[in-house]
Amino acid sequence: MSQLSAFRAWLTLFHRTMRPFLIFILSGYILISAFAFEKEYSATELRNLYSSGNPAIWPKPNLDTTVKNFSDIGLLEKPLFPESNPYLAEKVKLGRLLFFDPRLSASKQIACSSCHDPELGWGDGRHLSFGHNRQNGKRNAMTILNTGHYQRLFWDGRAASLEEQVVFPVQDPLEMAQNLKTMEKNIRKIKGYRSYFIEAFGSDKVTTDRIQKAIATFERTIVSKQTRFDSFISGNSKSLTDDEVMGLHLFRTKARCINCHNTPLFSDNQFHNDGQTLYGSKMQDFGLYNQSRKKEDIGKFRTPSLRETNSTGPWMHHGNFPTLVDVIEYYNLGNPSPIQKVVKVDESMRPVTSPILQKLSLSKTERVQLESFLRAISSPSQKINPFPLPE
Repeated sequence: MSQLSAFRAWLTLFHRTMRPFLIFILSGYILISAFAFEKEYSATELRNLYSSGNPAIWPKPNLDTTVKNFSDIGLLEKPLFPESNPYLAEKVKLGRLLFFDPRLSASKQIACSSCHDPELGWGDGRHLSFGHNRQNGKRNAMTILNTGHYQRLFWDGRAASLEEQVVFPVQDPLEMAQNLKTMEKNIRKIKGYRSYFIEAFGSDKVTTDRIQKAIATFERTIVSKQTRFDSFISGNSKSLTDDEVMGLHLFRTKARCINCHNTPLFSDNQFHNDGQTLYGSKMQDFGLYNQSRKKEDIGKFRTPSLRETNSTGPWMHHGNFPTLVDVIEYYNLGNPSPIQKVVKVDESMRPVTSPILQKLSLSKTERVQLESFLRAISSPSQKINPFPLPE
């Protein structure tokens, strides 16, 4: 027998005798690794870890390999004001008046606050908003709470700043349906505004730019109050119930919410296709693609902040989910197939859902715990008492 044949015979014998042993060792390693990664904690253990004031000892989050620039959830600081539009109390006062003034619109009946009511989480509580001549908008009105932290505005990111964002609804024929020059003219006619413009900008000159800056400055002051979650991670170990603590842990691990809803804002400020394009339906919406015209952006929408989510429903860009239970169940099922076609579609434009989304297999108890936590990152609703507008 040649040396090569002898070696092959030995290799075959080694494979037959050692294979079961190697499989046993490998299986044990995988099993141990799985248990290490999915370590089970009691509510007491999690309470001590998460309320320690030291995020470094929190359990490791369950992150997808595609997640970039991850930053964990935590305390939300106040937003920064840009150098081009610095904070000024007088500017906030003017912006507040303009925000609630329906005379910015063509009908003089629709104000910014018509779709962003402070008592409704600075949204409007509707599936789709009513606009000019009672027309329905195309998307759910997002809350303006904490928008000073966003890098881009609107569901499709069409505005790069709050200042830029202001004029979109003003000019939209489905919303305020107003020409910007006419808006300036109407506000200029109101003598009561003159003193406010002088205090905010040094003269009574009314321009679109000044209106944008005043409203944007006011909007940056619309921020969340401290939530029970904030109190908990700051050391108040009793501010969350056991279910809420377990929900917090699920949020960062098994439920995988942390993959998109990270950072203290509970939003990664990015765009994802979460299967909500409603492809082939009358409500089909390609989201970010409508702005970028890049095929990979079809169906992507900006990740909304989950802060204040207890009062900002109905949810999703189309407002089709009336309860948090619906939202959780949708993600738990791994984002089921799109609805049946009712309009002609171009198959070359079929959206591709993000690989981050997976079937979660959350138990009923876990779904309840997750919902409980989501409600704990909301603060009491805000109320602004009625006040007179300038005449």
